[in-house]
Amino acid sequence: MSDLPRKAVTRTAKLAALPLGFAGRATWGLGKRIVGESAELVGRELQQRTAEQLFKVLGELKGGAMKFGQALSVFESALPEEVAGPYRAALTKLQEAAPPMPTRTVHAVLAERLGEGWQELFLEFEDKPSAAASIGQVHRAVWHDGREVAVKVQYPGAGEALLSDLNQLSRFARLLGPLIPGMDVKPLITELKDRVSEELDYGLEAQAQRTHAEEFTDDPDVVVPDVVHQCEQVLITEWMDGIPLSEIISDGTEAQRDRAGQLLARFLFSGPARTGLLHADPHPGNFRLLPGGPQGEDDWRLGVLDFGTVDRLPGGLPEPIGEALRMTLDGEAEAVYEMLCAEGFVKESIELDPDAVLDYLLPIIEPAAADEFTFTRGWMRSQAARIADPRSPASQLAKQLNLPPAYLLIHRVTLSTIGVLCQLGATVRLREELEEWLPGFVPEEPAAEEPAARA
Repeated sequence: MSDLPRKAVTRTAKLAALPLGFAGRATWGLGKRIVGESAELVGRELQQRTAEQLFKVLGELKGGAMKFGQALSVFESALPEEVAGPYRAALTKLQEAAPPMPTRTVHAVLAERLGEGWQELFLEFEDKPSAAASIGQVHRAVWHDGREVAVKVQYPGAGEALLSDLNQLSRFARLLGPLIPGMDVKPLITELKDRVSEELDYGLEAQAQRTHAEEFTDDPDVVVPDVVHQCEQVLITEWMDGIPLSEIISDGTEAQRDRAGQLLARFLFSGPARTGLLHADPHPGNFRLLPGGPQGEDDWRLGVLDFGTVDRLPGGLPEPIGEALRMTLDGEAEAVYEMLCAEGFVKESIELDPDAVLDYLLPIIEPAAADEFTFTRGWMRSQAARIADPRSPASQLAKQLNLPPAYLLIHRVTLSTIGVLCQLGATVRLREELEEWLPGFVPEEPAAEEPAARA
């Protein structure tokens, strides 16, 4: 019996206790109100206590609970500072670590998948994991040809655990909503569930990683480790050192944070254009800063890990995104509205004021309007608060907009990347990347007419 199923009852009990804890704190909050404390102060304390319990439980779990925690952590920038501050370290730990799988279980998986003589494939193999994620953990090793490698071993029963945890979380998604103002948590959990089978398939992951590694070979800005070997439940790739982005967020210099932000934006928009794939798991644990960029050892490149979740976009990002963004910046309210209707962002049964839609969109796309923009937690919080306030026109309009399925993952990845940029506090030339890589953002020039043939 594998370790994950054996602990299923404990994990389920911890998750099931979360709503009870929320309910208990709500009663506690009501009592505080009755004795005269202000609603605002009680609300903040209630939110803080809720966040504390949620992050504590998620930090102890593997599977879907940790997956949700990682997805949620990139939106930390939207939390009020009095809530976000105490838990930033806990969120970072979610991005970089999880309880390890016992050594005997790791060896059993390797023996089953690589053969009983699996040790002969390695010159060295470290039993202590160097990293752990939602469905597996990584061990540092030396392949038989002398290459340093990362050996990713999938937890036995990971698929069942992921679905079980996410099903539990979806049952009280409504209670989690207030943690991230302006964000509906339930579609996030649904989308994570939809991606489970894909992420469990290391064959698909290896294919996506090979595609990126080949395209970014010798790239001056982005490094993707190549795949060395892959089989069911085991993925072996080239090892990559570097500084985790979570450390850059907490302790990096301004130059490092700006460089990381610029390259993260570049990878977000250039990846689909160059590979036909969108890396769809942009939490800080999946990125590294490596010395030795175009300007030498004091410059930096972006290392990219974990291609288990990708969006397949054969033509790159959809052209309507770039066209709508450009027209919004140009103030073309009617044209933007027509495109949103055509793409399904506005349902046929809904009629909205094009100028109101433009007013809603302009603050969100502010980073694309300037030559360079400094992403901050304060800016992120202001956007979240604007949409979360039920009295605001932005909140009323947001409820009437629709997110078509084809854009769901693109939307989440973009929002998550912006969240990481705000955690970095990076100053980024975003418009430069949009002009270079986003289809439709720069209008195509009409083809020059052929000169008339001489008689």
